[in-house]
Formats: sequence, C-alpha cells, structure tokens
Amino acid sequence: MPNLKPIPAAAAEPQPDPFALLASLPVAVLAVGRDRVIRFVNLAAQQLLDASESALVGQDLTGFVPGDSPLFTLIDQAIQQDRSVADYGMLLESPRIGRRTVSVTVAPLVEPPDLAVVSLFEESVARRIDTQLNRRHAARSMTAMAAMLAHEIKNPLSGIRGAAQLLEQTVGDDDRALTRLICEETDRIVRLVDRMDAFSDPSPLNRDPVNIHEVLERARQVAQTGFGRHVRFIERYDPSLPPVPGQFDQLVQVFLNLIKNAVEAVAEDGEIILTTAYQRGVAIAVQGTSQRLNLPLMVAIQDNGPGIPDDLKDHLFDPFVTTKAEGSGLGLSLVAKIIGDHGGLIGFESEPRRTVFKISLPIHAEPAPNGDSEDNGSEP
Repeated sequence: MPNLKPIPAAAAEPQPDPFALLASLPVAVLAVGRDRVIRFVNLAAQQLLDASESALVGQDLTGFVPGDSPLFTLIDQAIQQDRSVADYGMLLESPRIGRRTVSVTVAPLVEPPDLAVVSLFEESVARRIDTQLNRRHAARSMTAMAAMLAHEIKNPLSGIRGAAQLLEQTVGDDDRALTRLICEETDRIVRLVDRMDAFSDPSPLNRDPVNIHEVLERARQVAQTGFGRHVRFIERYDPSLPPVPGQFDQLVQVFLNLIKNAVEAVAEDGEIILTTAYQRGVAIAVQGTSQRLNLPLMVAIQDNGPGIPDDLKDHLFDPFVTTKAEGSGLGLSLVAKIIGDHGGLIGFESEPRRTVFKISLPIHAEPAPNGDSEDNGSEP
C-alpha cells in the first residue's frame, strides 16, 4: 500500500475589512448598528463629532446626537427596508458638536448584517469656502479704497488741522474749545485712515516656517496679562502639527484680534478654548492653475459668550461692520485679509453660549535639494 501523506488543509484567507475603503474618504462616515452603537468612524467623522476613534467606537450615538434626531429614523429605515435613504439640510445639534447642517446618506451593509453606513456632508464647509472667496474680493476692494483714502483724505486733513491751530491763536476762550475739537476730530480721522493703510500694503508676504502653537501662546500670554485677566483659557492642542508658511507677527495679530473679540464677548466667568487639529478634505483652487491647495491645519477660537446677532452674521467680515459701540469695524476685515494672504480660510459658527472662529491654513513644505518643493500642499 502506498504511503499516502495527508493533504494539508488550505490556509484560511484573511477576511477583508469591510470598513477599509471608508477610512480614507474625505466625507464623514460612520457605521452604526441597529442598537445605535457606533462600530466604525473615519477621520472626517471624528472631526465632525469632535471626538477620537477610541472615544466613539463602542459608544451609543445618542451620546453625541440627540436621540430624537431624524438621523436615527433614517438609520432604522435603511436597515429595516434594506435600501439606501437620504436627506438634505438636516440639522444636527448638541452641546458637544454645536449646530451643524448636513446632508445625510444612509445605506445598509450586507456583511456584517444589521449595520448601516452613515455619510454626513457638512454643508457649511462648502458655504465657508464660497464666502471666503467673496471676502477676498471685499479685501481687494478695501485695498483700493484704502490707497485712495490715504492720498485724498490725509493731505486735506493736514491743512484743516493747521488752519485750526492758527485760528486757536486768534480766537477767545469760548471759541478755542471749538478749534481744539476740530484738531481732535481731525486726529481721530487720521488714526482711522492709518488703520486702513494696512489693507493697502503692497509688499509681498515673506513666508517662513511658523510654529502655530508659539503664535497662539504669544497671543494668549498678551491677553492673559492684560485685557483677558478675568477669562479662563483652555488649550486643546495637537503637538504633532507641522509648521505653517507665513509671518509670525501677522499671525499673532490675527489671533490676538480674535481672542480680544472673544474676551469682550464673554462675562467675568468667561471661558475661551484654543484648539488646533489636523483635518483632511479642505482645499481651495489655486487661481490660474488646475491645482488645489490643501489646508489641513485647523485653529479654532471658541467662547461661551451670547453669540453673534443673526443680522450681522452674513456681513461680519465686511468693513465697518461691528457690534462694539466704540469699534471701527476694521478688525475682522483685516483678519480676513491676513488669513487670505497666508492662503487660508476663516469662518465661524455662532449660537448662544458657543461662538467658534475656525481658521484653515496650509502647512510648510521643505524645498527639495534641487530647489524644487517636495510637497507644496497642492494636488492636481
């Protein structure tokens, strides 16, 4: 009888991960069971829900989204009817994630069963990029107007002030108060025009690698030792972030302005949260080319003040729009211009007790040895 050797059993092939393809999608994707427990989240979903993967997977989704949200109706409908369902303009609101308007698509999974894949596209992201382009046009208009004002207004003002000083030497005490008023008001207008000169600076931006946390720390220190002494600052930083290309002093000016606005908005027991994070899927087109500039570095300034009035939200970055009695309305216009000069985007979300200004910036790319950039943050 021949010596028959047993045939080894075929090695079991590894089962493919059903969520592997979803992990790299730029849209927020999560897998939720019939029991509403989260089984998977990609990076975009972690950013949307403001929590890490370890804090989300295995948790009930109702801990992040209210249980009466229509989102759960869509999930149940998709699993029970075994078909894809969608909704647009859905409002997701909770103390943790704030108020977000999203488009939702829910599809059932065949394997494993009783799971649904939920895709959430935040409509405010697209709207934020569109409004940023409008702000850049407004900044260009401000540049032209500032240059005109500096030339056409400051020179006549100098003559008016000189004439008032001459009159002050010849009039009586009663009229001298009026000549002084003319001088003071002339000086005030000159200071306003000087502030607008910042919009007409034609010098190119010299970009150096800047540690965004050093920028935020400088702005926080200035605030906390001065106008922000009564406010509690909370820092939520990602220390692994790479540098951004820009000018240190200008970026300090941006965040000091935003922090000052936040401090003025909160009460004595106010709270300001400074956050940095790495985000995927945010990019803008590079004018005149087919490339898109990635903006993966996100900085957020959040306060617990009363919020921005609804009638100002659409015009907050426009020149001369302000909520302050003594404000000129140029601070946020200048912030938008500087962020635009750095190739970034700025937007905000506001409701009572939660206003967040978010800035998206590119990252610095080291030049290759041959002088070319290895990675300029853009994609074809």
